[in-house]
Amino acid sequence: MAISTFSYWEQTAFINNADVIIIGSGIVGLNAALRLKTMQPYLKVMVLERGFLPSGASTKNAGFACFGTVSEQLSYLEQTSEEEIVKLVSYKWHGLKHMRENLGDANIDYQQHGGYELFLTGDEVRANESIEKIDYLNKLLKKEIGVTDIYAVADAKIAAFGFKGVNRMIYNTCEGQIHTGKMMRALLTKVQSLGVLVLNSCEVERIEQQEHIIEIVTAQGNFKCNKVIVATNAFAQQLFPQLEVIPGRGQVLVTKPIAGLKLKGTYHFNEGYYYFRNIDDRVLFGGGRELDLKAEQTWDFGHTETVKQQLTQYLKDVILPDQDFEIDYWWSGIMGFGEDIKPIIKQVEPNVFCAVRCNGMGVAMGSLVGEEVAELALRS
Repeated sequence: MAISTFSYWEQTAFINNADVIIIGSGIVGLNAALRLKTMQPYLKVMVLERGFLPSGASTKNAGFACFGTVSEQLSYLEQTSEEEIVKLVSYKWHGLKHMRENLGDANIDYQQHGGYELFLTGDEVRANESIEKIDYLNKLLKKEIGVTDIYAVADAKIAAFGFKGVNRMIYNTCEGQIHTGKMMRALLTKVQSLGVLVLNSCEVERIEQQEHIIEIVTAQGNFKCNKVIVATNAFAQQLFPQLEVIPGRGQVLVTKPIAGLKLKGTYHFNEGYYYFRNIDDRVLFGGGRELDLKAEQTWDFGHTETVKQQLTQYLKDVILPDQDFEIDYWWSGIMGFGEDIKPIIKQVEPNVFCAVRCNGMGVAMGSLVGEEVAELALRS
């Protein structure tokens, strides 16, 4: 639809009616909108979303309220300093707390059953290295988390969960899980109650700097505003190729309900490349990117037989051995990664700002990332 076909009412109430336009209605984008309206209630804020629902991972993630396994923290330590690790854990931990305070535990179906890191048979070296560092990490992170024993060996629970081929297990008492769909609905409802206009199925083609104004060209028409926030995470390079954000597809399944399911909590193994949890007496299981990292660095949703076969095999051999199960759902989400473990929050052009690259931790850090970019836009 060309812009000239919009009525006077549409032009004045929808099209040319924003101080700030946010591109992307995921966790980061909606939290940016929420922060803008909280700080300046009379600001006219609009959100443009390419999909019918938020594209990317915000409504497609596994709903893990987590801040990192032991092996993940040790991997980060190989890349950066203790100080940076503590900052990142603190950022994710406080981001999770902030999300819960903003939306309420009941509205996001928050449950804190803890998180587990599994080490399969044959992974004894990494298991031993991780277990040896538990005391060190507990002391390092105690001040930020406020808990003395965050991580602990939990080998005694392996049999109770019914796993096979699991050699060692580490428990994180502070981790929880949410219902991703309920979280996004609660966030959307709160943002809209403040007067934020969210327009779906409106893909942005480009951003043009005009004299004293910014024009956003979309498939539905052109929008004008004073400032723009890009919150498209994995898709950031489609608008700004210079941004160092690599897409990473995560393939996920959910089983049909399983009678007497023993799982309760969130679980990771193989350096976090595989993750599963309980949800409504079902098992949600995702991962497998490491089988072909290059192929999974894509903006295309979908599945590969290689990953589907591996996930199904792990379900049969490790997670639900000797149990009958049927797979009910398959889907995929696109996350944004980079060599730097910190998100990108900065100005990319005059009055154009970005908040992208959550490195697969959007649930944990998305609230704070959105707030930071909103405050940056207001300051500039």
